[in-house]
Amino acid sequence: MVWRGMRRNARRIGENDVMDVTRVAWLTTVFVALLTALLLLLAGYTGYAGLGLAVAASAAINLL
Repeated sequence: MVWRGMRRNARRIGENDVMDVTRVAWLTTVFVALLTALLLLLAGYTGYAGLGLAVAASAAINLL
């Protein structure tokens, strides 16, 4: 069904793209690394928290 003003290839509301398994894995890695960095920062391990942020940034590059 095509409404006036919509392109023919536009998606309708409620239609979602399938997320790739590798993207889910990298998102999970980024989330776990950020959580680890936060917990280490709260525990006072600032150097290791920075390392956790570096790991999260490195994993986030794969999402681009």
